[in-house]
Amino acid sequence: MIKSKKDLTEVLKKEKILYLGNRRGSGIKLFILKDHDYLLWKYVRLLRLTEYHFNCRHMIRYWINQRKKNILGAKLGITLWKNVVDEGLKIWHYGSIIVNANAKIGKNCQLHGNNCIGNKGDFDAGAPTIGDNVDIGVGAKIIGNIYIADNVIIGANAVVTKSCHEKGAVLVGVPAHIVGSEQK
Repeated sequence: MIKSKKDLTEVLKKEKILYLGNRRGSGIKLFILKDHDYLLWKYVRLLRLTEYHFNCRHMIRYWINQRKKNILGAKLGITLWKNVVDEGLKIWHYGSIIVNANAKIGKNCQLHGNNCIGNKGDFDAGAPTIGDNVDIGVGAKIIGNIYIADNVIIGANAVVTKSCHEKGAVLVGVPAHIVGSEQK
């Protein structure tokens, strides 16, 4: 959780590079073109500002940033809640990304678009806990009170309904099953 200005600055610096690169002027070009990487960066930046102001109890700033994040999220088709995703989030494509408010996602998660991470419709049913360095493919769904280990790759259109405790596993299919292991 981001609780200090220093933590916020470090997280924003790392995540900005994920979206805009670190070449001088590339961010300006993407801003002028309103490129999808720029729009995704803008959303993630608002998410981090929302988290920071909420955690520091700056409630007016929290509400302002939350509103901006929600408006941009509605345009991009992204619903992410504060303090759900750890640092290093990379969203490759916008459109229909929904993450339950009770989910917990570790560092360096990658979402490729059209993803749903949630529960089975009951508020008290629990939500997924996802480890660090997890790559979630296009159209993949993770449903239920389950655990996904570190370094797991979830293939395109996979539907994960059972926990995976094997680090580095590759999950594919409906319902998802382990087909191999990825060395990281």
